[in-house]
Amino acid sequence: MAVCVDRPILSLDRPFTYDLPPDIGAGVGSLVRFRFHGKLSTGWVLGATEDIPARMLPVQRLVSPVRFFDDSMLALARWVSERYVTPLATVLGRLSPPRVAGEDDTEIVPPGAHGPVSPGTALATYAGGTDLLDLCRRGAGAMALRPAPEQEQMVAVEAVAACLRGGRRALVLVPEASPLPGTAAALVRMFGERVAVFAGGDRRTRYRTWRAIQGGAADVVVGTRPAVFAPLPGLGLIYIARESHPGHREERAPHYHVREVAIARAKRDGAAVVLAALCHSSEAAVLGLRTALPRGRVWPKVEVVRPGSEGKAPRLVQALREAKRGFVFSPMPGYGTAQICRTCRSAAVCGVCGGTLRLEEGSVRCVVCQAPGRCAACGAERFGIRRGGAERVTEWASGLAHVPVREVARPRLPRANEILVGGPEDVRDLGPGGLDLVAIIDADASGRRPGLAARERTLATWMEAAAWAQPGGHVIVQSSDPGDVMIQALVRGNPARFLARERERREEAGFPVGAPVFRVVGDDRLEEEVIALAPRTVLVSSIAGRTVCLLALEPGRLRTFGAAMRRLAVSGVVERVEAEPHL
Repeated sequence: MAVCVDRPILSLDRPFTYDLPPDIGAGVGSLVRFRFHGKLSTGWVLGATEDIPARMLPVQRLVSPVRFFDDSMLALARWVSERYVTPLATVLGRLSPPRVAGEDDTEIVPPGAHGPVSPGTALATYAGGTDLLDLCRRGAGAMALRPAPEQEQMVAVEAVAACLRGGRRALVLVPEASPLPGTAAALVRMFGERVAVFAGGDRRTRYRTWRAIQGGAADVVVGTRPAVFAPLPGLGLIYIARESHPGHREERAPHYHVREVAIARAKRDGAAVVLAALCHSSEAAVLGLRTALPRGRVWPKVEVVRPGSEGKAPRLVQALREAKRGFVFSPMPGYGTAQICRTCRSAAVCGVCGGTLRLEEGSVRCVVCQAPGRCAACGAERFGIRRGGAERVTEWASGLAHVPVREVARPRLPRANEILVGGPEDVRDLGPGGLDLVAIIDADASGRRPGLAARERTLATWMEAAAWAQPGGHVIVQSSDPGDVMIQALVRGNPARFLARERERREEAGFPVGAPVFRVVGDDRLEEEVIALAPRTVLVSSIAGRTVCLLALEPGRLRTFGAAMRRLAVSGVVERVEAEPHL
């Protein structure tokens, strides 16, 4: 019997053969104990194998009666292992939350009969909406969806309802767990006990929910990244809300993106995939999927005005005086940035790491290492501050508005007669906004952030914030370049031209959209070995005496690359492989 040892090391990424006594009661997906190199170890049963050595050690005992995956999920795990060049043990460890032994024998109660639901008919009015509903009902295939801003949650409910009418179950993936996204809340309101929310919670809660999903106790699962592996039987639909959100990428190994895993899983399970977003990612755009979208313009009025001092453009000043309920997007936190040391007149940088110093909540700290602000040249603590940031905006806006202006303490929509000031982390799936005003300050600085995908993420955030002004409100964005393709995408509410330009820019940079990208760390032999694999692009640097290669591959070279990385890990050349690093 082939067994995967629970040691997530690339150099050990292969199955090992053990004798599985029939009386143990183990099978594919079972967690078992056995001796590996003389030590008692844990691993998963992968199934029968024809690779039978002359001498085999026995599996000693069954750790849990739960089968943590079946043949279909094992096939998906193998795909993830190959696509992201990561040990299969790492992937198998992600298929379920950490085990809580006391929940292994919990009785699972499947849902009873449920009557029909009538979620609404918004999608039927969309161009391509009827096809999308039919796709959700019958399964198999993929489409993109660009919802009307005020219907983002409603159309998710309609898609799920279509899947349930087809007699199958639905998986909805959201990028964040707290606060509970508006899409998740809408599904719970509509389908009640048929929904399992697999997002957040302590270990026991997560494991208990996972066990309930595996036992068929939910018709709809809504969750964050790990839910893409939820063991939902009879899967008919995987719906990804806010597909372009960076929260859909796993930061830990295996560094997967739920979009890619969802598409691979749906093909294996014969399910449908819907990628929903106001602004899709470039990776979704190059898939060439048919898009369902509203007929006609359903986007708030967007005014582009020249920036004013500290963001106080005259048009925004007037709008703040008139607004009763609004949101001001300020991309920088704090009150301002330290520019110069008042003692020695040197440029202000952190004395510990050389990072930027920011005044926030009354004290100056480094934005990188969080050390107290001290001049790198003389150690002084007095700085000249260039004012600008959410705290400062809150201060001056409070003197203009006729309603309270508050900085966001936790993500929420403004209450009646209130204006909130917040940054990118405060733009969440909070439900329809209905705000009088959404203002975007310092758009030029946001658009200049480093990174290949930074502009794309910024535009997606702007569009999600602007959507709160629909229906009936308006948006003011401050930019010195109103003709920029990014600004025009926001004005039109249509990112197509922007995404086409981004694909060209990524191609010119050597990291085209759709090309697998890896960061590999190893010894001084690594550069020669990587170049021999003929990557499309490779950049080589050195950190702390280790060689670091950043590379892009032709998609057809992925399997060869993965085999080489495993071989080089065994020989000690490769220490770490990270897939799809943030660029």
